[in-house]
Amino acid sequence: MVQGKFIVVEGIEGAGKSSAISVIENFLQQRDVAFEKTREPGGTVIAEKLRALVKEPSDEQVTPECELLLMYASRSQLLHNKIKPALDSGKYVIGDRHDLSSRAYQGGGREFNDDTINTIADITLKGFKPDLTLYLDIEPELGLARAQARGELDRIEQEKIDFFHRVRNKYLSLATLDDSIFIVDASQTMEQVHRDIQNILGEQLSG
Repeated sequence: MVQGKFIVVEGIEGAGKSSAISVIENFLQQRDVAFEKTREPGGTVIAEKLRALVKEPSDEQVTPECELLLMYASRSQLLHNKIKPALDSGKYVIGDRHDLSSRAYQGGGREFNDDTINTIADITLKGFKPDLTLYLDIEPELGLARAQARGELDRIEQEKIDFFHRVRNKYLSLATLDDSIFIVDASQTMEQVHRDIQNILGEQLSG
C-alpha cells in the first residue's frame, strides 16, 4: 500500500490557516485522494484535554516549561494514535499546526533554546516530520487584528506584540533552512493566497 503524506499549515493568529486548509481539502478531493484532518494541540480525546490546559485562560499561571511539555505530550498522542495510522493506511493527513509551531512559539516566543526543544522532540517524535509545510507569513499586527475581529482571544493569543514578532522571526529563520517548508505571503488578497497554495501543491504533489 502507498504511504500517505502529511501536509501541515502553519502561521501566527489571523494568518488564514482555516482558509488554507480548505484549499488543500479541495485539491485532494478533486484528485480523489482520501485524507484526514488534525489540529494541534488536540486531535484525540486526551490531546483535546491537554489543549484546554494550554489554551484556556486560568487563574493559575501556566509556566513556560509546563506549556512546552504539554504541547509535546499532546503531539505525541496525536502522532501515534491518529497521524501515523492514517498515513500507514495510505491516507493523506492535513495538519493545522505541528512541531514547527512549538519551535516558533515556545522556541522563539518563549525563548527556549534549540537544544532543549530538540531533546523533547527526539523523545516524542523520533525523527518524524511532515512531507510538506505551508507557512503563512503575516505581520503580527495585521494577523492579531484579524484574530481579534473574529472573537475572544485565547491565553496565548493575549501575549504582547513582541512575543509574536519573536514567533514570526523564528518561523522565517526555520523556513529558510528546510526545503519542505514553503513561505506564503498571507497579507495578499485571499484569491492570491489560494492561488499560491494551489501552485505549491501542484508542484510538490504532482507525483
